[in-house]
Amino acid sequence: MRASLALHLALFRRQKAQIARAIEGQSAAFRAYEARYRRRTSEYRRVLTASAVSQRVQAADVVYVGDYHTLPLAQETYLELVEGVREAGRRVVLALECVEGRHQAAVEAYLAGRLAERALLARLGQGANQGSWSGPRTLLAYAKRHRLEVVGIDRRAQGERSLELRDAYAAERIARAVRAEDKPRVMVLVGQYHVAPCHLPAQVEHALGEAHGARGLVVYQNAEGVYWRLAREGKVGISPAVELPDGALCLLNASPVVCQQSFLDYLEAESGDSPLRDRSAAERFREMASLIGRLAGVPVARWLDEVEVVTAADEDALGRIQQRGRFTQGELLQLRRHILSRESCYIPRARTAYLASLSLNHAAEEAAHFVRHCAVGDAMEAPRRASDAFYARCLEEALGFFGSKLVNPRRACLGTGEWALRFAGARGVERQIAAFVLAHKAAEVEVPDEAVKLLPLRKDRLFHGVSHALGYLLGDALYRDFDGGQVERAELRALFRDPLEDPRATYFDWVRRLSR
Repeated sequence: MRASLALHLALFRRQKAQIARAIEGQSAAFRAYEARYRRRTSEYRRVLTASAVSQRVQAADVVYVGDYHTLPLAQETYLELVEGVREAGRRVVLALECVEGRHQAAVEAYLAGRLAERALLARLGQGANQGSWSGPRTLLAYAKRHRLEVVGIDRRAQGERSLELRDAYAAERIARAVRAEDKPRVMVLVGQYHVAPCHLPAQVEHALGEAHGARGLVVYQNAEGVYWRLAREGKVGISPAVELPDGALCLLNASPVVCQQSFLDYLEAESGDSPLRDRSAAERFREMASLIGRLAGVPVARWLDEVEVVTAADEDALGRIQQRGRFTQGELLQLRRHILSRESCYIPRARTAYLASLSLNHAAEEAAHFVRHCAVGDAMEAPRRASDAFYARCLEEALGFFGSKLVNPRRACLGTGEWALRFAGARGVERQIAAFVLAHKAAEVEVPDEAVKLLPLRKDRLFHGVSHALGYLLGDALYRDFDGGQVERAELRALFRDPLEDPRATYFDWVRRLSR
């Protein structure tokens, strides 16, 4: 197995475990439902061209498209399929899981222009604060623009039979649309597990009856089993789709790792944050670097074309980083661990930003690190004794967080109160990090010499965790006072250009400066 594939698989498995921890209480019925889906999507028969996919969709009466709700590309791909059949002249109905049937009247009022979008989204539980993490806005706006009928097919259900009840309800709604006199084509968008032929499609066939003869087509997106089989065969990227043994199709537009990350980003989204699209991550990174550079008085234009932006979607992320800098085996191993930890970073030696998440906040933070590198060059990686390295990292983290606040002023960081709660409720390393953060903050203003004695210098996780937290706290205070006019732009520009010859003194100077 290629090293890049092994790393991608390792990241997939780690994120899968993280998601499992976040979604507790999966029932036996859910696990059986998932297993049936996985059995259906473990093999593929042949690769397909885009035109072959279009022909198969055109020939179907009901198209069941699998959705990954937090991945905008999944909804965009669905709309591309809709656009293809809409031009054929046959009336098209959108059957959407993201709309509960009980809201049908509100949806129809919106489509008719009698209800504002904001009011509709509020009824659907899609508040304005969710921003572009939510797909319904795009789907419903498309339907309104093209005067398409929308049918809400979801319902609330709990207990062991919840999935079965939801499929049965959706099937009745879909069947009713299919039976219309003008025989419309019904384009269904529903969670990936539901579109397995033995789930929702079987329920629709039952609801329609054998005599109806509606032709159904299942279209998965980025099914894990198929994707990893193609990856092991070195065939990822050679075709936009494959046909499965049962005749279903699977579109390939994102790796399972990217799909997982969209969900984890959704769970971890901070106030004011929004997802970057993978295709525009590099462009947005450069825009933010230019903005931060102008404010910091650091000319970055000459370096913008040279900086590399690598995301977790890049199957050979580590290889791309390795090609741009000289690294020892130990350093490469450390980079691998960093990638598996789902943490973004800027690597000065390679002039590369690695974005573990497509979060706007994280990209802005690494853009600030890039600006800092443009300002001080190799001084950013200067060898230092352990205590100096700790405070240098605190300051680098502070500038990174400050830069992200310039882009998203609503971004918050854990304050000492939250760290106290974490100390009380956490265990293991997390509790130790909280203890060091609280102890250092208590000592750093009144008795800084004592604070220096509290540095966790011998354990990497504590070193990075504590310096990261202290840096964020300092960066948050720096932005607060800069925004309030207590820190002049000239002072900020000087800090961005400071080579940190005495990082300990610089850190405590700024702590005192911002504590007034």
